[in-house]
Amino acid sequence: MATIVDVATRAGVSVSTVSYALSGSRPISEETKQRIQQAIAELGYQPNKLARSLVSRRSESIAVVSSRLEFPGPARTLVGIEQQAVEFGYSVILSLLHEPAEANVMPILDALVARQADGIIWAASEIGDNRGWVGPERLNNLPPIVFLGKPRPGLTTISADSYAGACIAIQHLIDQGRRTIALVTGSLNHRAASLRFAGWEETLQKNQLVPDSSLVAEADWTAAGGNQAARALLAQRPAVDAIFAASDLMALGVLSAARNLGRRVPDDLAVVGFDNVPESEFYSPPLTTMYTRRDQVGRLAVQELHRLIEAKHRGAPLEPSARTITPELVIRASSVVQR
Repeated sequence: MATIVDVATRAGVSVSTVSYALSGSRPISEETKQRIQQAIAELGYQPNKLARSLVSRRSESIAVVSSRLEFPGPARTLVGIEQQAVEFGYSVILSLLHEPAEANVMPILDALVARQADGIIWAASEIGDNRGWVGPERLNNLPPIVFLGKPRPGLTTISADSYAGACIAIQHLIDQGRRTIALVTGSLNHRAASLRFAGWEETLQKNQLVPDSSLVAEADWTAAGGNQAARALLAQRPAVDAIFAASDLMALGVLSAARNLGRRVPDDLAVVGFDNVPESEFYSPPLTTMYTRRDQVGRLAVQELHRLIEAKHRGAPLEPSARTITPELVIRASSVVQR
């Protein structure tokens, strides 16, 4: 196995010069860089990551705390995180919160500190007060953290705007002439669900429509739950002419329920989902949905975490930031009657 000494000898430079070229810690002439890169290619040299981390005091790894990877949204976010992490040269340590409502997260944080992660992306679902642990006294003893979710003063956050997405979805249905618009929502103690509920409610009110509680059915984010919720809604309120489902999986259940009940989509019942999962284009009929760009959320989280890690390495202040992505409406056949 070739060593850094072999590379230096082949390139005709000192070992320290090779080290500077690899780390980028000091300027090296372009001609010298090219000689070093040629030597590396000829020798098949692979830098010793462990040794480099001992010198730099960086593990070149980031930790991700996530939950509910059985659902498309969190899974797509993790894909974006992994892709951007690889581009930056980080390995990813994944920790799962199997009970995301649990507020006692210290065992996970202690484990990540012990593994010397350079930074943490906190991507676990916001449920109830499960982020009540966040405070200066805790954060000061942890590596830099980026949170996915609600913007908070002093924290770096990335979020997809669930409220704005719901407003856009409901306004689209109203513009199609729908007036009795029901909501199939996930559990309302989830922050994303509560924001989508607020967007549904306030957009109806702005259009002089009544957001009656009988138009709301809670489900469990699954297709089966969406099916059951839609059946209950349509039995109680047969005049419903549109349903906004707070996830594409639940929308799939809504479409199945409508079909089994003899309701034609979109003629009798318009349906809009949320997430734009790749399969939604192939639902029957193809689903109108809100594109949340969850992979972009993941990429942005790594970009912001990298910024914080580099600032800490330089001894610079860790300036917080808040980035928000507004979902885009993807119109398909489930909400628009062809004239």
